[in-house]
Amino acid sequence: MAEQVAKGLFCLDPGGCSAYYSAMTLKSAAVFALIGMALASFLAAAVFLRDLSGMIGGAVAEVEFVKSSILLLAALSLTVFFFVFHRAQR
Repeated sequence: MAEQVAKGLFCLDPGGCSAYYSAMTLKSAAVFALIGMALASFLAAAVFLRDLSGMIGGAVAEVEFVKSSILLLAALSLTVFFFVFHRAQR
């Protein structure tokens, strides 16, 4: 059993062990997360620009602008993290 886990096989049934290979590696999971966070960052940037133009025009409260800027900062930080994490994988 320990040899199977070391080879990447997973035993789901304690009575009988069948071979399952993990199709998603850590590098492909990092790419998938990076793509998702890049899309989320793009959306957060669009909301930030909308709130910025609304605040300049006086239609949006400053609190909403601060909220969207925090959201944009968090999204960009996670995007950079996933990019660096992807580059660190072999």
